[in-house]
Amino acid sequence: MKAESHEEILQDLKNKIYKPVYFLAGDEPYYIDLISDYIEEKVLDESEKAFNQIIMYGDGVTPDQIIDVARRYPMMAAHLVVIVKEAQLIKKIEDLMVYVQNPQKSTILVIDYKYKTLDKRTKFYKTIAETGVYFESNRLRDYEVPAWIENYLKKKGIKAEPDAGRMLTEYLGTDLHKIINELEKLTITLPEDRPVITLSHIEKNIGISKDFNNFELQKAIGEKNAYKAALIIKYFESNPKDNPVVLTIASLFSYFSKILAYHCLTDKSKNNVAAALGIHPFFVREYETAAANYNMRKVVEIISLLRTYDMKTKGFGDAGTPPAELLKELVFKIIHLS
Repeated sequence: MKAESHEEILQDLKNKIYKPVYFLAGDEPYYIDLISDYIEEKVLDESEKAFNQIIMYGDGVTPDQIIDVARRYPMMAAHLVVIVKEAQLIKKIEDLMVYVQNPQKSTILVIDYKYKTLDKRTKFYKTIAETGVYFESNRLRDYEVPAWIENYLKKKGIKAEPDAGRMLTEYLGTDLHKIINELEKLTITLPEDRPVITLSHIEKNIGISKDFNNFELQKAIGEKNAYKAALIIKYFESNPKDNPVVLTIASLFSYFSKILAYHCLTDKSKNNVAAALGIHPFFVREYETAAANYNMRKVVEIISLLRTYDMKTKGFGDAGTPPAELLKELVFKIIHLS
C-alpha cells in the first residue's frame, strides 16, 4: 500500500471513507494532531460521542486493554471511535498485532505515536499498511519552512514578503504548531484591504527586528559590508537572550555551506540554484554576490573558522572571551580573509 499524505487521509475522512486503523507516527506532531483531531471532532455526531468515542492515553494502558475496547460494538451509531494519545509510551505496542490482523470493522482505532516511527521491515508495520493507514509525519528542515509558510498563507489568501518566511523560520524554528500560532496572530492584525505580511508587520506584532537579525548579518557579510555587520553585532550584544551567538554561528555555517554548494554547481541558472540550495528564487542574487566575494578556497577556510569559533563559544580552546567579542572577531576574520 502506498504511503498516504495527510491531504489524502483528510479528504477520505471528509468523504466518510474510513479505515479501521490509523497509525499516526513521526517527529512532527502537527499533522498527527490534525488527522486525530478531525476524527475526534467530525466522525461522530455530538449525540453519539458519549457512548461511542473513547479516549485513552499511552502512559496508562496496555495493548490488551486497547484491544478489549476496540473489539466492542457501537451503541446506536455506525462506528466506535477509539483514540489512543501519547501511544509512544506504550510498552510492546507491537502486541497490537493480533488486533490489526483482524480489526473490528465498525471500529475506527487511532494510534497517536508521536516522535517515534515503526521499523518498516517488521510484520507489524506491513500489517497496519495492509489493513489500515500508516502515516509518518516528518519534521520539516529549516530550508523547507519558508516555502511551507508561503503555501500555508496562500491557501488563506494571504501573501508574505519573501524575507518574511525566512525571518519567521529563524525566530520560530521548525515547530509547526508554534509557527501556525504566530501566523494566526499576524493574520488577525492584517488590514482587510492589504492582506500582506511584511517585515514591519512581523517586527511590530512579534518583536523580531527586521533590520538586525541573522539573515541581515549573513547578507552584510556576503556583501562584505563591515559597517552594517558591526551594527548588527552591536545590536546582538545588547540583546543577547534574543540573539544567542551559538545560533548565529550555526546560521552562518548553513549560509556558507550553501555558498560552497553554489560554487560546485555547473548549472547556475536562477531556478536551478534555488532548487539546489533550497532557497526562494528571490534570494539567488544574494548568493551570487556572496559567491563573487568569497571564492571556493575562502569558503572552505570560513567553514573551518566557523567550526573553530563554535567550539570556542562552548568553552573549548578559549579562556572565557565574551560571546559577543568572539562573534566580532569571527566576522572581522571572515570579511577580511585574504
